[in-house]
Amino acid sequence: MVNRLFILMATALLLVTQLASAHQQKSSISTVLFNPRTQNIEVMHRFRVHDAEHAVKQIFGKDADILDSKETQTQFSQYVDQRFSLFDNQQKPLPLKVVGYEIEGQFFWVYQETKQPAKLENLSIQHDALRDLWPEQVNTINVEGKGDLQTLTFTDSVELIKVEFNSH
Repeated sequence: MVNRLFILMATALLLVTQLASAHQQKSSISTVLFNPRTQNIEVMHRFRVHDAEHAVKQIFGKDADILDSKETQTQFSQYVDQRFSLFDNQQKPLPLKVVGYEIEGQFFWVYQETKQPAKLENLSIQHDALRDLWPEQVNTINVEGKGDLQTLTFTDSVELIKVEFNSH
């Protein structure tokens, strides 16, 4: 009886631990899209609401509320904007601006854009959002619309990644 109770409790504890760790993913996915129609570079960041919820309480205080406060949502979008940068061939920053944000299901989206430089052979990208809070945060970026799809992953101490574009 004691062994059965112990196994039952151990199993329950394991399930709770798995559920708790499954909740916070500590990962984001972004798309850097070269839009031929608008001649803009459009950036779309997707964070899990649960991660953003934990982050805003650490960054902005215990009263921060990503779900119900427009002020917190604006603050979080500005936080992302300050920690994401694009650099041209000469390593000059491209002037990104936040054009919106929204909650869609379990995701918090932040949208940015900038004009596409006339001649762009490569692009360097920095994406530190949430990595200042959690070293295990993984930020993945898909670069689309300028040659082949390229996927970049920011982990550990990676701070800047350069992508080269084919000149067809």
